[in-house]
Amino acid sequence: QVQLVESGGGLVQTGGSLRLSCEASGNIFSINAMSWYRQAPGKQRDLVATIASGGSTNYADSVKGRFTVSRDNAKNTVYLQMNSLEPEDTALYYCSAIIRHTGSASYFNYWGQGTQVTVSS
Repeated sequence: QVQLVESGGGLVQTGGSLRLSCEASGNIFSINAMSWYRQAPGKQRDLVATIASGGSTNYADSVKGRFTVSRDNAKNTVYLQMNSLEPEDTALYYCSAIIRHTGSASYFNYWGQGTQVTVSS
């Protein structure tokens, strides 16, 4: 019923920048929080940044001051601007969205398929 499609990952050198995008489509009445997570090989999936429907944001300590999350509610899209990238930022990045379907009073959590970010030293 709902798809989240990420894009913008790639290979970048230390100190470089990337901008990730994630667009939600399908049966969507409204979207609550939208988030970015990341998972490095052999590690758990960790929260990177969250943006509420009203625009308030929250970041992991490791990315504060370097990453910026934003959203375009008209496009059902969330972005992650990543600056001053470090090898430790290498991971598979996933977006997540809390979505209410048309005709439903409940919210459901959806995930994208992930986009790879690799930072070379």
